[in-house]
Amino acid sequence: MQVEIWSDVVCPWCYLGKARFEKALAGFEHRDEVTVTYRSFELDPGKTGTEPLLDMLTAKYGPQAAEMEQRVAGLAAAEGLGYRTDREIGNTFDAHRLLHLAREKGLENEMLSALFRANFAEARAVFAPDVLADVAEEAGLPRAEAEAVLADPSRYAEAVRAEEREAAELGAGGVPFFVLGRRFGVSGGQSAEVFAQALEKAWEAAAAGS
Repeated sequence: MQVEIWSDVVCPWCYLGKARFEKALAGFEHRDEVTVTYRSFELDPGKTGTEPLLDMLTAKYGPQAAEMEQRVAGLAAAEGLGYRTDREIGNTFDAHRLLHLAREKGLENEMLSALFRANFAEARAVFAPDVLADVAEEAGLPRAEAEAVLADPSRYAEAVRAEEREAAELGAGGVPFFVLGRRFGVSGGQSAEVFAQALEKAWEAAAAGS
């Protein structure tokens, strides 16, 4: 059974959702027969430059932005995840292009985990080519290949756009968005229990041929 997960590397609920889904999958009886593919989605595709995250959130949500971030930090800690609120925000298109390279190398999960860790736990600027090349190397990708992709804006660009168009066609207005067995959709960073139920439901439907 295939599980497809649309996410962005700067989306905190995607970060939480990945951890919670993996917890559910680890306890799923048929986990060895589940293939997980992470697909591209940009929360702010028109973003240019970088800025402190809290500045952006404060402009959008007002003075309660810092408190909101602290609540998410608490949820991350409950999942054993690092979470810094002093990180920056920027364009993630290049990160998504590298994720497609990683998929070809069988290292997609490792690359996404490394990007999440770099952004959320370490507050590194995963929008800068040198940082992205470092993260790719940490995930097991050949640095020279990652640098070649970053140097050519056309590499994997259409693959990223195609997955973003598919998200729109599926009605995914935000992320994370999980599609299980092409039958069931789950939105948001739900609990591990909700993901476990969704896995069971999708498996049973596939087995019944419905």
